[in-house]
Amino acid sequence: MKKMLFIYNPRAGRGRVRDELADILDIFASGGYEITIAPTRKNGDAVKTAAEREADFDIVVCCGGDGTLDETVRGMMRNDYRTPLGYIPAGSTNDFGGSLALPKDMLKSAHIIVDGTNKAVDVGLFNNEAFVYVAAFGAFTEVSYSTDQDMKNAIGHSAYLLEGVKSFGKIKPQHMKIEHDGEVIEDDFIYGMVTNSISVGGIKGITGENVDLADGVFEVNLIRELKNPLEFQQLLSALAIGRYEYSENIVSFRSGNIKIESDEEVAWTLDGENGGKHTKVEIINVPKAIDIRVAK
Repeated sequence: MKKMLFIYNPRAGRGRVRDELADILDIFASGGYEITIAPTRKNGDAVKTAAEREADFDIVVCCGGDGTLDETVRGMMRNDYRTPLGYIPAGSTNDFGGSLALPKDMLKSAHIIVDGTNKAVDVGLFNNEAFVYVAAFGAFTEVSYSTDQDMKNAIGHSAYLLEGVKSFGKIKPQHMKIEHDGEVIEDDFIYGMVTNSISVGGIKGITGENVDLADGVFEVNLIRELKNPLEFQQLLSALAIGRYEYSENIVSFRSGNIKIESDEEVAWTLDGENGGKHTKVEIINVPKAIDIRVAK
């Protein structure tokens, strides 16, 4: 019988996981799995569990939001076993689950884990710490996670912008030097995101066009300091329609290795979680680092 390690966050989705837990486990048991259950109780639990116990199982499954996925992948990336990973999205945002076309219905996602196939996807390293789909700093960093999901669903990009505009006046531009692929960019920036996802904060299309989760590169988008109302208006227009070339204040490129230095410590978020403050950052793409279950 195949062995499954099932890591889940009982608080995810306002407790929805607890309500459907028995049905999820029944799907796995019917699929021929012997299941070991590992609920998380605090931050870091999924990292520790995945790192210490992955070797004993044929598949690791995590159920929760993007934070639970992030922790599970971080733990697994500390090993060299390449155990397949199943993911049941159960949070409020579920960016990476959306990128993988995983259903929001947890029971349907459970069936995909049993009946689906493995897909290799890239993983990021942020100063050697693994992350799944986004490393970000600056103006919009908290906005994407604080905006009400119903509002986002109703008006899309506009919700993101409405909240982001409020933060512009509070953000201190950071002087940064960014190196990638032999190029150097030096300027004052109010925002940056390094992504491997079709959405961030539940907003689809914000990361760029033709995103491939297994191409060995990140989509990188940076926003320079805004000097006047015209630049501000151009930025809003470019963000609203997803055409970043319409604003000279947006710097966009793709790369698998980015080095960023700043004069002062800059606060980062990794997959929506606290990534600490840094003056030097190296972000590396590890191509096709994990195998995750998706629909056939």
